Amino acid sequence: MQTQPKRICVVTGTRAEYGLLRWVMEGIRQSPVLELQLIATGMHLSPEFGLTVEAIKADGFQVDRKVEMLLSSDTAVGVTKSMGLGLIGFADALADLQPDLMLVLGNRYEIFSATAAAMIARVPVAHLHGGETTEGVIDEPIRHSLTKMSHLHFVAAEEYRRRVIQLGEQPERVFRVGGLGIDNIQRLKLLARDEREAALDFRLASRHLLITFHPVTLEHNTSAAQMDELLAALAAR
Repeated sequence: MQTQPKRICVVTGTRAEYGLLRWVMEGIRQSPVLELQLIATGMHLSPEFGLTVEAIKADGFQVDRKVEMLLSSDTAVGVTKSMGLGLIGFADALADLQPDLMLVLGNRYEIFSATAAAMIARVPVAHLHGGETTEGVIDEPIRHSLTKMSHLHFVAAEEYRRRVIQLGEQPERVFRVGGLGIDNIQRLKLLARDEREAALDFRLASRHLLITFHPVTLEHNTSAAQMDELLAALAAR
């Protein structure tokens, strides 16, 4: 007697997170015993941030549900209201899709809303990249909260595995699988230099440096000053 494939519902809210989830989603889609369900939310649905849900579709994935929750405000009130809208939207989506498992990654507030809704709906949750720590940002308490609401844990390193177990999770449910970014590095087709310049509409110098900046989100109104210090340090080199 043939068993029904298990429905695995993946939630993605941003390009960065989708880049890590993409190959996991592909593996689920190709599995004969699993059925991929996909919920897009957050920045994916915002024209302001590039409407990146279209990039997901361009990769050949079917988006089963869209949960609109992003308000045009990044204030504490705006983000909290977005989380509330997300709870409502994910409650409806889960009731419709009836997944056997929800798969989430990371520490963003969209994923917090999705996981909280799954917890109430009695849908087991698998969490990727738990146990990590980020000083000075709201990511850390959200990430650890996701750990406590999840049932299976797939972590990137032994240190993170120990931290998840320290949070009270059962060791047999915590799996060290490495960083998902490695899959992307190995499989992603990289642009040649001229293709990269054309895509960016920017001519690169013979030597160049890419800088990323993450604000300290637990402080109030300090991001501009932090960026000024970063730019001053770069200008002094």
